Amino acid sequence: MRRELQGHYVPISTVGEKAEAFVPAPLPPRPPIDWTPELRAKFDQALLALGRLDSVSVLLPDTSLFLYMYVRKEAVLSSMIEGTQSSLSDLLLFELEQEPGVPLDDVREVSNYVAALDHGLRRLAEEFPLSLRLFKEIHGVLLNKGRGSHQAPGEYRRSQNWIGGTRPGNAAFVPPPAEEVTECMGKLELFLHDQPEPTPVLLKAALAHVQFETIHPFLDGNGRVGRLLITLLLCEHKVLRQPMLYLSLYFKTHRQHYYELLNNVRRTGDWEAWLDFFAEAVVVTATQAVETARQLVDLSDQDRDKISRLGRAAASTLQIHRVLMQHPIVTSGLLVQKTGITAATVNKALLHLERLGIVRKLTAQKRNRLFSYTRYVDIMNRGTEPPGR
Repeated sequence: MRRELQGHYVPISTVGEKAEAFVPAPLPPRPPIDWTPELRAKFDQALLALGRLDSVSVLLPDTSLFLYMYVRKEAVLSSMIEGTQSSLSDLLLFELEQEPGVPLDDVREVSNYVAALDHGLRRLAEEFPLSLRLFKEIHGVLLNKGRGSHQAPGEYRRSQNWIGGTRPGNAAFVPPPAEEVTECMGKLELFLHDQPEPTPVLLKAALAHVQFETIHPFLDGNGRVGRLLITLLLCEHKVLRQPMLYLSLYFKTHRQHYYELLNNVRRTGDWEAWLDFFAEAVVVTATQAVETARQLVDLSDQDRDKISRLGRAAASTLQIHRVLMQHPIVTSGLLVQKTGITAATVNKALLHLERLGIVRKLTAQKRNRLFSYTRYVDIMNRGTEPPGR
């Protein structure tokens, strides 16, 4: 199907030069999506994969333990796309107020992402709709502290931005002028609320993500908010009961192709190629998440079996193990605080866990030592280690 440019260009003059900014046409696409049998089959596959992922949240013995780490993994990956060097272990150390092995600003950005996602989910749980106001709130939390705090947190940009290149004249893409942002975002909000017509939620997430990235409404943090939009939409519409789908690793792995597809949508209206890529991202990511959950449940079961053979020490050591499932890098002091068990009993339990090969001591100091639930961290770490670390 032949489509034209999905919007129009307007001349701008900024930083001492002339350029052309792109203003996208409102959603849904015109003419409508060409649902070939192959594309429809791919979307059906994606919906089945989401259904399997959603059922995992029911089968997990304690979903909150899995989610605590899974959300942090996504925060690391989504921030890594923006150039941070923080690993999952760095984030966990930062949250324990220990020194991470990377610049503090990097890990603070990742921590802000966790807070931004938590804020969005909490507002949706309060029946607050996914809306322009919520995007601004999430952005405000995301850029609250650290490098982005001077980039107008929670406010649309009032100046021209661009993607790639050193200035608008040599940029890969120039989003709409600042004075067009409010209107573009208003039309995106209408689309999210099924105006002018209802749109199935997975298709809505795929189209809205591209539109948000094209508008680029903030000075900083657009990529991270645009990726959060996908998960929040699926949670708002109850496709997922828990926030368990994050496409950042897939987008990061296929980064160049991802950018090409977004540009092709804008230039030639090739939504179908983007939708095929998006559905594949959902299938691969949901399948990986199910596999990760299964591996963590298997690891937990194996380790609980080992601990159960400890005799009298088993009960207190199982309590320690449960905390380690949520905080796989932890201080002995935090274990005392979380379990209410005495420091002496916690230390004995940790000796048992070290002997069983379940935890590894990371620091040698006498007080408030640091321990890692190594195999658990290894399973969660896949795909998150920064290059060269």
